[in-house]
Amino acid sequence: MEYPEFRGKTVFISGGSAGVGYRMAEMLAGQGCNIALTGRTAEKGEQAVARLQAAGADAVFYTADGGDYDACKSAIDRAEKRFGAIDALLSAGAEGRVGPRIFADMSPEDLQNSFNDRIFPRIYPVHAAIPALRRSKGAVVMITTDAARHVTTGESVIGATGAAIMLMTKGIARELSRDQVRVNAIAMTLTSDTPSWDRIFSRDDLGTKVFSKALDRFPSGRAPNVDEVAQVALFLASDAASQVTGQTISVNGGLSFGGW
Repeated sequence: MEYPEFRGKTVFISGGSAGVGYRMAEMLAGQGCNIALTGRTAEKGEQAVARLQAAGADAVFYTADGGDYDACKSAIDRAEKRFGAIDALLSAGAEGRVGPRIFADMSPEDLQNSFNDRIFPRIYPVHAAIPALRRSKGAVVMITTDAARHVTTGESVIGATGAAIMLMTKGIARELSRDQVRVNAIAMTLTSDTPSWDRIFSRDDLGTKVFSKALDRFPSGRAPNVDEVAQVALFLASDAASQVTGQTISVNGGLSFGGW
């Protein structure tokens, strides 16, 4: 689908050097967007930007860990100065050090790391970008997990952090509505063509067992892929979703229904 309003606009993507963040960058570049990416690894980020530039996009990369607020703020300020505005922000990077694990088996350090890794890298870029988004009357899309709605064995803490992002989506959207800034989220399930897919199925642990069983339960016979998630993100950032804010859309292939 074409979104002509994106042409010449700037999208900032935190955690955009791989996965759904990078796929959205490719799609937005194809719509004529300027792209600013961040990530923790300079080499990977520079490779991502090189591919975007080869396709004709005006793209830059800034090394920044989403869990480092000052680094996020610096990257956002540099991107706004470079392009003149930030019209949308996709907060996609929040890889956790601790995967699915039985709650009783988690150490206090595991618990703390899980919340630190999965919440702050998601919300720091959003908070740091608020002044720029107020100026542009922009849009925010955060990526979270469908485990917040349909928690499975080993995902109690993962689901809890995802639920925090869903509730913050509602709260931040309400607060920023007076500034005409929209805030939405996408809840992902097991998704193919992503780095997490490769990690999950390269190991033999609880997460692999849980997700292997889930693969057999998708009504369509397969898991969603990264393109299908990125298309929803593109819609939420576009003018087509001008009356959509405070919402979390699950891209779960019908694996589960209901929830909040």
